Parts: sequence; structure tokens; C-alpha cells
Amino acid sequence: MRLRALLDTDALGLKLLGGEDELDRAVRGVMTTDLRDPSRYLSGGELVLTGLAWRRDAADSEPFVRILVQAGVAALAAGEAELGDVPEDLVVACARHRLPLFAVHESVAFATITEHVVRQVSGERAGDLAAVVDRHRRMMTSGPAGGGPDVVLDLLGSDLDLRAWVLSPTGRLIAGSKAAGPALPAETCARLAAEQLSATRTGRRGPHRVILGSTTYSLFPVRSAGRSGQSARDVRETVLSDWLLAVEADAGDWAEERLDLLHGVTQLIAVERDRRDAARTVRRRLAQEVLELVQTGAAPTEIAARLRVAAPVLLPGLGSAPHWQVVVARVDWDGAETETGPVAQALLEEILVDPAPGSSSRGYPQWPGPEHSDRIAVAHTGDEAIALVPLPAVSAEHDGSQTGVLADALLESVRSPLTAGLDDDGRLTLGVSAAVHSAEGLRGALEEARHARRVAAARPGRVCAAGHQELASHVLLLPFVPDDVRRAFTARLLDPLRDYDRRHRAELIPTLEAFLDCDGSWTRCATRLHLHVNTLRYRVGRIEQLTSRDLSRLEDKLDFFLALRMS
Repeated sequence: MRLRALLDTDALGLKLLGGEDELDRAVRGVMTTDLRDPSRYLSGGELVLTGLAWRRDAADSEPFVRILVQAGVAALAAGEAELGDVPEDLVVACARHRLPLFAVHESVAFATITEHVVRQVSGERAGDLAAVVDRHRRMMTSGPAGGGPDVVLDLLGSDLDLRAWVLSPTGRLIAGSKAAGPALPAETCARLAAEQLSATRTGRRGPHRVILGSTTYSLFPVRSAGRSGQSARDVRETVLSDWLLAVEADAGDWAEERLDLLHGVTQLIAVERDRRDAARTVRRRLAQEVLELVQTGAAPTEIAARLRVAAPVLLPGLGSAPHWQVVVARVDWDGAETETGPVAQALLEEILVDPAPGSSSRGYPQWPGPEHSDRIAVAHTGDEAIALVPLPAVSAEHDGSQTGVLADALLESVRSPLTAGLDDDGRLTLGVSAAVHSAEGLRGALEEARHARRVAAARPGRVCAAGHQELASHVLLLPFVPDDVRRAFTARLLDPLRDYDRRHRAELIPTLEAFLDCDGSWTRCATRLHLHVNTLRYRVGRIEQLTSRDLSRLEDKLDFFLALRMS
């Protein structure tokens, strides 16, 4: 809008004090300030509102006006609420520099003027926002981070009245503008992520228009620098790791200038994405070092020493982790010629980030303190990604209950968007080990997670997971299962009974062997052991309590039978 239009609005309470010949200047923004030097916050074309708190005496007016003119502001409006009439020295300084000057009546709030100008020029604000975004980008790329995606989303809200959110490829809400109000529901996030992944796989150009209920969203991909003009193969390598910007608007009829601005915003968000990825470098390197030691058969003491180095990084301020789990993931594309380990690594890091503090909806145990992404250590080798997951002591205490990361829960909320991204030529399979309490158990845990992933790979579907519990009924019957996996299984099933026998001389292991030999017959087993049936029932009940198994079930009887034969 033009400065002249401001005078035609009586509700603004403006009186022209100088600069009549400059009233055709365009107003591109509004800024309120009482700083003596506000230049760092000006990009040109603003109407500057001031209450004159910066003015101590007449000599202050000249340098203040000079700073505004050098910044290219459109005009200055001074409030009369504090000093009454606008000081003559300010009127003279503005006339000398040909800067239009308005007086704002004391009954008019600066917010009223700001709201009016923003409303009138909302269609032209893209240029001003672009300048702010450019400056923000320069700040982020040349120095400390500029506040992350939230800052630029707030600019979209305040300057273009756009509600916007940044989402991960799994539908996790990463950031949202203050103007966006309450966080998007998880179901909506998952739907938007699925639509973006599906559109990307089909090669459609963005932004992608999605209607959910009565609301229209436009989806813009957020890609790292240097990844434009991707080939079909490149899309498969990055589709499962790109963020997206969801805007509550229909961008189909936007002008090119506004579309260019939103693409610039995605580039700015990509800078923050790259920063977060760089912050994971140390954790990735620690995981890689531990993995190499485990796979090369290093001594447990050497692995334990490396874990002591890793623990402070993964658990800042919380000491060492008493227990660990291993999670293995693999992404397979039909006809892929390149290693898929890096995309599996990025995807596994994303899956292991819990979507909401205090929630366990993805099966991740709850630590106090920093968010889970600060504790995730994921390495990759070939087509495989391997995560080392620390567990809090309370989650790993053996009480017969299932603890730690749960395979099915990890994929429950991300299955839909990932299936869309994998389309009809890709698969994600994931395996989870049991918790181990020492370096000696890591090799077995790694093999256990790998075999669990193979169990998942044998199932139908694009996104599948399996946990260590399922190895008993699937893998252990196969002759190629490594000794480490066998030992891990038998220890998990029989160690609680052995420990109890040592402490209480209860003879639970002999009782279990006799009970299975008697095909579960209470009378025959009690006779063989020279026990009263009630005593036998007590012992079997204790076995079931310590192992969370049910000896009336065929599957559990078979598991115990195999464990006893392999021990």
C-alpha cells in the first residue's frame, strides 16, 4: 500500500507533519521500536512506529533519522502518548532527510496501525518476508543457529497469516508456528506424510494439494542442499528421509513470487535439518566403533571400555546405562544397485525418536532429561542399520515382564506413511533383541536382532518387524542359528530359574525337566519327584511367575524343551 492511503483512514489517527511529496512511497511492513539503533531489524520499506523512548535530548533526533533513512524505511510515525506534541527537532531532521513523518494520536494504539497495514498489504508481504528469510538464512549459515524451524514458521504466521508445520517422513511433528495453534493430531500428521511420500514416489511436482475433511493443505518437500533434479533412483535413496513443510492453504493459485518464497523457506528449514544431522555424527561414530568391536570378536573388556565412553554422550548427566538393546533395520528396493544402509540409518534414527515426551506409544522406554534423539546411536554397514539403545535401570529389572523397545510398537504409528513411501518396490524390515546387561551379551544381542529381522522379512507386507520373543517359535528350530543366539535364548529362559535355585535350593530346573518328561501330567510328575501334587503345583507356578510363561501352552512347553536341550 501507499503512504497516502494511511491518511485516508481516520481510525488510524495519523497526522502528516512532513514529507508530503513522498506520499507515493510503498509501505511493505511495520516495525515498532524504541531502540536508538534499530537498523539490524530493518530490511527496507517499513513504516516505523516509535514512542520516542530513545530520545533523551534534541541531539538524538538527527542520528536516529539518519539510521532509518540508510535502512530504506518508508516513513516514521511518532506517538504523542508520552511527550505530547512531536518534538520540533525530530520534524526538522525528517524534513532534512526527506523522510515522511506522521504523528499518532494518543488514543490510537500502535497495534491498531500494525494490524491495518498488515491486513492491507498481505498480498504484497512476500517480498518483505523474503528479505527477512534471506537475512535469517545468512545468520544460520554463517554463525550460530537462528532458532530452528520454529522461527521461520512464526514469520510465515505473522507476515503471511499462514499456519504451517514441519513434519518428518514418518509423520512426527518437528515444528509448528505459534499462529498454527494446537499441534496437529497425530493421525493428520501421518496422513499428510503418507500423501507427500506417495506423491514423491509417483514423480509429481510439488507443492502437493491434500484435502482432509474441510481443510486444504499444500505440502512442500524439504531437501538438503544440492539435491535438486533427482533421478528415480535418487528419489528412492532420499524419499524416506526428507522432511516436509505442510501449509494450511491452497497453493494452486499462488503467484510465482509466493511459491518462490515458500521454496526459500524450505531451503532455510533444510539448513536446520543439516545441523541436526551433523549433531548426530558423534553418536553415529560411537555406535560404529562399538559395532566393529562386537563384529570382530573383540574382548568384552575392550567393548565395555568403549561403552563407558559412549554412555556419557548418550546419557548426558545420567551416568551409564545398566542395559542395552540392539535394533537392526534394512531397506530393500527392487533392482537397487547402491547400498541402502544410509537411508536405513536415517530412517531408524527417526523411528526411535518418541513423538511425545512421557509417551511410550512407539515402544521406547522413558528416560528423564534430554529428548530421545539425543540418545540414539545408529551405525550402518552395507544395507543394514544397527542401533544401540540404552535402557533405564527400571526398564531392565528382571520381573518377568516385557521391557525395553517393543518391535511392533515401534512401527505402529509409522506403518501407513512408510508403506506409501516404499510404494510397490521397497520393503522395511526390523528386528529387536532382548536387553543385555553387559558387553559380553552384545554380540548375541546383535545376532538375535539380525535373526529377528529375518523373521520379519519372511512375512508379507511392506513394513514388518519382529522381536526376540518370536525367535523361539521361528528361528531356533533351524540349524544355522549361531551359538550366540542359542545362548541368549537359553539364558533368558533358564537363568531366572537357576538363580532362584541357587538362592533357595528350590530345584525348579529338575522339576521343569520332570514335568516336561511326564508330558505335563501332574500325578505322574509328582510321583516321580516324590512330591505332593500341591507342592508340584507351587513349583510350576513359581517357574511361570519367574519366566512369564504358561506351561499349559504348547508353545511355551516347546520353548522350555529346546532351552533345556541346548543348555
